[in-house]
Amino acid sequence: MPHIALELGKNAAAFGVKSAYAETQEVDGAAFAPVALTVSGFGGGSGEGPDGTGSGEGAGGYGVAIPLGVYVCREEGLRFEPNFVSLLAVAVPFVWVTGRALARIIRALKK
Repeated sequence: MPHIALELGKNAAAFGVKSAYAETQEVDGAAFAPVALTVSGFGGGSGEGPDGTGSGEGAGGYGVAIPLGVYVCREEGLRFEPNFVSLLAVAVPFVWVTGRALARIIRALKK
């Protein structure tokens, strides 16, 4: 188990950048570099039972990637083209939570 943690620690810095920006692809003279919002986490542990018998070990991990858009490099220059479906999927819950919070703040200030 300790060896896995050391390997993950060594690769953690590069992992985030490589998962957020994919390799550049060339199509019809234009270069495309996909961009994503990524979140990942890992954990592990071990322990003994309350009476000192038995032991347990465990580990786990997760990852989420939301495609935000693509950087396009053409003759005109570099430009970011967003993925509107992903942006809406992220923005709608954010706007809803913000609206609910503002409504509660306004209601509290009126009292």
